Amino acid sequence: MENPLEETKQKKPWLKIVSNKYLLISLLFGVWMLFLDNYSYMDQRQINKQIDELQDNKKYYQDEIRKDKENIKLLKNQDQVEKYAREKYHMKKDSEDVFIIEYEGDTIKK
Repeated sequence: MENPLEETKQKKPWLKIVSNKYLLISLLFGVWMLFLDNYSYMDQRQINKQIDELQDNKKYYQDEIRKDKENIKLLKNQDQVEKYAREKYHMKKDSEDVFIIEYEGDTIKK
């Protein structure tokens, strides 16, 4: 006489596959590695996103440093210093009048 569990497995073949101990252990291992481990897939995805953001920040700041170095080279010339002061800080000579023209899209709304 056969075991009742064996009879059920023969009637329902999917139960035989699901009750395989190697499959169950593999599924448990997979769930553990994906969600519960210290180095889980979810944590790795989050860390990779942070790395991408930091690399983008690094590229941005390197570009800004390059631009600043170019501006420093330009500002070694006295004419360029005068031009920069006039454009950036609206400075003028004593005999000049400065008119600042603002357009609607240029100002910040309060």
